[in-house]
This record gives sequence, C-alpha cells and structure tokens, in this order.
Amino acid sequence: MRVAVYRVEHFNAAHRLHNPEWSDEKNRTVFGKCNNPNYHGHNYNLEVGLFGEIDPDTGYVYDLKVLSDLIEDKVLNRFDHKNLNLDVAEFANLNPTAENIVVVIYNLLRSEIDEKYDLKIKLYETERNYVEYPIG
Repeated sequence: MRVAVYRVEHFNAAHRLHNPEWSDEKNRTVFGKCNNPNYHGHNYNLEVGLFGEIDPDTGYVYDLKVLSDLIEDKVLNRFDHKNLNLDVAEFANLNPTAENIVVVIYNLLRSEIDEKYDLKIKLYETERNYVEYPIG
C-alpha cells in the first residue's frame, strides 16, 4: 500500500530576477517588476510530499516530525528572511526563479531522504502561482 504524506511550511524571501548576460532593457522587458534592482519579496508556501509504503511497525510512511525538522534544517534556515541572490550560495550564479528554487529545494532534501521514498516539492510563490518538481 503506497501512501502519500505531506508537510507544509512557509518562508519569506527576497530576490531579483536578472540575467547578467542581457542588457538592463532586456531584463526589464522579460522580468518586469521582478527585475527591480532593489529586489522584491514573496511569502512562499512550500509543500513537501513523500510517497512510500506504510511501515507495519509504526503505521507511518515517514515520521512527519523528522520531515519537519529536515525541512527546517535544510530549507527554512537557509532561505527564510534571506535575500536569495545575496545570501544563498545556490543562487550565486543561478537566477532565483520559482522554477530554480523548487529544484534547489528538491536537491537539498533528496540527498537526505532514502531513495525508497518518492519525493515531490510544490512551491507557491503567490496564491495563484506555483511550481512543482519533479512532474509526471
């Protein structure tokens, strides 16, 4: 019996979408307000899903307290109340789009979670915009 379990977390972060290979004009055209040189922020909602078999001894797929602590250690402590462009090493040379952020979060967590669990990350940048990785 495969079951999905989810943990929802929240963090606040600032970023600027910018491609240094492009002119200022092209960056403004492509990224609009998100290219503000003084940055802008989001209240991100993060949904982490693990999929696996129910352990017959515990009745858990995965201990959600352990998952919560892992998310806090690997993601929230790194991203919350930070400027992603300036404070987070993973974005030193990577544009911190929602798409790139969700892949970074996936990689940070995937390396800590046993491969017997499938992992899916959903990141809400706004109430109406979210990204998901992996898909399929």
